[in-house]
Amino acid sequence: MVEKKVLIVDDEQPIRTLLEYNLKQSNFDTYVAVDGVEAIEMVKTVQPDLILLDLMLPKMDGIEVCKLLRQQEVNVPIIMLTAKGEEPDKVLGLEIGADDYMTKPFSPREVIARVKAVLRRTGDRPDSGRSESTLASGPIKVHPEQYEAYLHEEPLEFTPKEFELLVYFIKNKNRVLTRDQLLSAVWNYDFAGDTRIVDVHVSHLREKIEENTRKPVFIKTVRGIGYKFEEPKEK
Repeated sequence: MVEKKVLIVDDEQPIRTLLEYNLKQSNFDTYVAVDGVEAIEMVKTVQPDLILLDLMLPKMDGIEVCKLLRQQEVNVPIIMLTAKGEEPDKVLGLEIGADDYMTKPFSPREVIARVKAVLRRTGDRPDSGRSESTLASGPIKVHPEQYEAYLHEEPLEFTPKEFELLVYFIKNKNRVLTRDQLLSAVWNYDFAGDTRIVDVHVSHLREKIEENTRKPVFIKTVRGIGYKFEEPKEK
């Protein structure tokens, strides 16, 4: 089995050492960057399967790193590491493309569990061949195993979490789904009721698949409950 590569980006030596040791113990291939500029360069050379990205970094902070990578269409999963009291920046990180966040202090066991969960869902796709399992809803077609999605036959670009959310919506189309259901199904662990992460990712999806985000055709808001993904009606 090929070891998955994890890039640790943090300027605090004790945090880097803790993460690197525990990831290696779990058979991950680890790489380390100590600032945002170095992180950008290492992403190009290492091509990691996942990035653990600290929010507060020298030279270029985690928000800017994440934003730049997404602008360059680098869709590797990013787990943002934040400290207590950085909540506004944490939400901003999700808005510009981070897939997940963890608040310091955290346990090594929790980090490993989340890393494995993300890689299990996004890193074990076949390298070639097309699966017969295709999901469709009107002009949207999704090939989950190939990590491909199309709108009117045009390819769509998603972060891993956006893609997983779209797949779950289509599999459960025409059902009302609560934010807590979506948290449990897509993020696969307890977010302590912090459903804003769902709203942020729904907003991202709408920007990419809806012609008018203020009058969505696919993802409808069910006030006070959550969302419903609807099959578009033929005109």
